[in-house]
Amino acid sequence: MGKSLEKQFGRFLRQRRGDASYAVFARQLGISASTLYRLETGEQSVTLGKMGDILKKLKAGVRDVFAE
Repeated sequence: MGKSLEKQFGRFLRQRRGDASYAVFARQLGISASTLYRLETGEQSVTLGKMGDILKKLKAGVRDVFAE
């Protein structure tokens, strides 16, 4: 179950990034480009606190990520 949630969050980030580079989007989120890549691919877990920080910066909520 955990892996599917990580993948879902990764897909959400990828969609929100659009055509922006990893570097530009990661800077907006306050994380490194390599961390963004690992989050998008589901290779790295994110704490609830960090997810909250990222969603706040994107002006999004948990429902936006896990709407399915």
